[in-house]
Amino acid sequence: MARSVSLSEFEQRLAAQRREDDRQDREQRKQDRDQEKARQQAHLESRQAEADTKTAAVQEQVTILAEVLTGVLSRPALTFERLMAVPRVAPFDPGELGEVMTAPDWSEFAPVPPQGFNRFLRARYDRELAQAQARFQAAEAEHQQRVSRRRRALAVAKAKYDTKVTQERARAVQRNASVADRQSAFAAGDPGAVEWFVGCVLKASRYPNGFPREHQVAYLPQDRSLTVDAELPPVSVVPAVRAYRYVRARDVIEPVPRQENEIRQRYDRLISCVALRTMHEIFTVTPAEVVAAVTFRGRVTTIDLATGKPARADLVSVSAGRGVFDDLVLAEVDPVACLARLNALVAAG
Repeated sequence: MARSVSLSEFEQRLAAQRREDDRQDREQRKQDRDQEKARQQAHLESRQAEADTKTAAVQEQVTILAEVLTGVLSRPALTFERLMAVPRVAPFDPGELGEVMTAPDWSEFAPVPPQGFNRFLRARYDRELAQAQARFQAAEAEHQQRVSRRRRALAVAKAKYDTKVTQERARAVQRNASVADRQSAFAAGDPGAVEWFVGCVLKASRYPNGFPREHQVAYLPQDRSLTVDAELPPVSVVPAVRAYRYVRARDVIEPVPRQENEIRQRYDRLISCVALRTMHEIFTVTPAEVVAAVTFRGRVTTIDLATGKPARADLVSVSAGRGVFDDLVLAEVDPVACLARLNALVAAG
């Protein structure tokens, strides 16, 4: 009977152990499922965030292009005074040469005097004292040499610095004299001075990355008219992608293409903005007695698919007198409609 009871207890413990093992297995499987679910959710969120980031970058590009005109209206105009050079030389920095060298300290060389009046100890101390004095004198001499070398090197470095400052100031004086001469010639309506200054204005105008910066300026003093021939960006400057979406079923991020008609509309608006912006910048920095009218001609360089050679296409030509242009509220106009009002010649899209 006792054996039967023992066997029953063993079977009960075995059954309990199996139940515990089953429970732990269930908990582990649940934990694994939860971890896998969390991993998959994190992956989905990461991919969606990646798509959102790429979409935001495209939208930022579009916004930058849309503000090519309005973004410059509040910027201060370039002046001859701002073209004047100011010598920019950092204060003289001697570096390690400016550090004061510490002189030898006798206390670091002096031997310890003996206690009492023992002759042997006194004689040994006298020898050590003489040796210490010799070492100290040698250290002092070496220190003086190092100080002299440092002073000479410092003098050479300062002389080089002074020469650089003198040269920078001389270049600034020369530059400023040239700018002042051009300013006087500009006020008198000299074509070369007017073209130079307007060229400086257009060169200083900040456009988005990827925009060409080539332009030619021509001025006719007899009718106070100025013409700018400028290179325009290609249509590819407008993002061909409108957004990015994450396709969960295939775990891919794919672009959402922009419609061709939207690309063309945005591009037409962009080149209209560039034309108006250029005319605005010129009228803003030139007085009426020097410039009374501005003509902007924009072209784009492409590849002739028939020949494979570069080809230029004229895209826009617009002229306006100062009175007509000053009457425009550029912050509110539709650029394409504004060019139409100015009787611009615009190539068909």
